[in-house]
Formats: sequence, structure tokens, C-alpha cells
Amino acid sequence: MIEAETVIERRRLRRRLTAWRLAAIVLAVFVIALVMAGDQRLAGSGSFLPHIARISVSGLITDDQKMLELLDKVGKSSQVRAVILDINSPGGTTTGGEAMYDAIRRLGGKKPVVAVCGTLATSAAYIVALATDRIFVYGNTITGSVGVIFQWADVSELMRTLGVKVEEVKSGPLKAVPNPFEPTDEKGRALAAEMVQEAKVWFVDLVGKRRNLEPAAVPGLTDGRVYSGRQALALKLVDEIGDERAAKRWLQEKRDVATGLSVVEWKPRTEGGGIFGWLFGSIASSLGSSAGNFASLFGQVSEGLRLDGLVSLWHPAGS
Repeated sequence: MIEAETVIERRRLRRRLTAWRLAAIVLAVFVIALVMAGDQRLAGSGSFLPHIARISVSGLITDDQKMLELLDKVGKSSQVRAVILDINSPGGTTTGGEAMYDAIRRLGGKKPVVAVCGTLATSAAYIVALATDRIFVYGNTITGSVGVIFQWADVSELMRTLGVKVEEVKSGPLKAVPNPFEPTDEKGRALAAEMVQEAKVWFVDLVGKRRNLEPAAVPGLTDGRVYSGRQALALKLVDEIGDERAAKRWLQEKRDVATGLSVVEWKPRTEGGGIFGWLFGSIASSLGSSAGNFASLFGQVSEGLRLDGLVSLWHPAGS
């Protein structure tokens, strides 16, 4: 009888130990997730330690409402002492660059903001950099490409070859001009050129104002040329050759940001999931990194095909 009771008690003890072990594992996973998820979910709530926020600006720049909301949220965070924009982008829509510029200027009124530019910081990405307090580049960063383009396809010859004709009724001769289904006439082309020129003047004036220089005195600036980081520094289009460490030093020396602060990545909020969604999403991302990279590349290509309106974008093919 005593042996039977002993066996039963041991089984109960094992079950208790197993339950405690499982609880400890769950708690450990939760704590690790909290430590690793040093993004806006923690920093934005004010529960994170004082830090420097890093915001990545990559791929094609568009009028991204989630990115604009993120910039405003960083500005409101009591734990963010400064902001580093990690820029690596060929540009995007002119409106997207303008919207980010305005949001960064609002942010700059509350916190010091610097830009650290990687491989590319051209066109609309350079507009974003102009909004910051100081621009850091590598010696071989490609930057500049100040200007705007307005492109459209003319498929009228192809449609004639296929025997396809588009019928339309317009309220005025300049409605829906330019039109890919018919050659652009002189009035339509003049209208497009007028819009491009007006946007170019805005962009060039922005460079002159923010960089405190005369744009016409900078070789090739008004022609839309690109520059290496070293060339841009010599022409006063950027402030310093340096990486994130140099940016932190400048913030400490010139903006009285405390030394020893961690740099925490802030990202635009994704739909749903919470902390556990982030955790399991991270695991899935790690397991499928190759597929994820392909999907990201495909997404950027698809996004590029959807760009409408005036575009501030540079690529070697001639934009």
C-alpha cells in the first residue's frame, strides 16, 4: 500500500515538474521576444529605455501612409533621443519624397535627425536626406539626380498592327493627356513639359535652401547628374563621409545626445499579430529567407511598374 502511494506521488510530482518546465519555456520565449522586438511596439509605448531610433528608407519611395505615421510616432516617443535615417534608395514618386520631407521636418522640430546614405540616395531619396540635420555618405555612394521625369508609353502603332481601335469621348482636348493609345500632340507634350519644369524648379530651390548654395553654381546639378559621395561632399551637397558610427559621434558632440545609447530599429506597423505574431513571423522569415528575398525583389519590381505621376527616380538605364 505504501509503495502504491509512493508511485502515485512520484507521478504527481513529475506532472508538476513538467508543467513548471513548460511554463518556464513559454516565459523564456516571451522574454526573448520582448528583448529582441526593440521596435516601435515597445519604444512607441514608452516602456523601452532611452535610445536612438533607426528608420530604414529603402526601395521605391511612394506616398506611404504607414511610414508617415511611423515618423510622427517616433517624434512623440519620450524615449527616442535622436533619429538616424538609413537611406538606400534610387528614389520614387516626387510626391512620395515631398510627403516624407515634410514629415521629417516635423520630426526634426522635436528630435535631431541625421541621414546615413548607403549605395544609393538619389532623386526622391535625396529629397528625404535634405530634410535631415546632417547628411552622411560613403565615398562611393551615388547621390544627386536632382530633377523630375514624366514618362508614358505610346502603344498606338502596336494597336494598329493588331487591328485594335480605342473609341473615346472627352470633355476637353487636354483631358487624359498624355494618352498611351494615341501619339502625343504638341499641346499635350507642352503640358507635360510645363509640369516637369515646375516640379524641377521646386526640387532645385529645395536643394539651394537646405544646402545653402546656389544650384546653378554646382556643375551638372540642374541637368540632373549623379555624383559620388566624394564629389557630393566637395560640392557641399552632403556634409560628411562616414557611417552610422560617425553619425552617432556627431549627435553626441553637436546635439548633446548621451553616449552609450543603443540604436533601435523602428519599422512601420504591419497588420495584426502583436508580439507573438512578430515572434512566429520572425521564425518563418528565418526558415524561408531565400523565398522572402525573392518575394521582396518581385514586390519592388511590381511596385515600380505601378508608379504614376511625376517621378524622381534614378537608374542606369537613363532616368
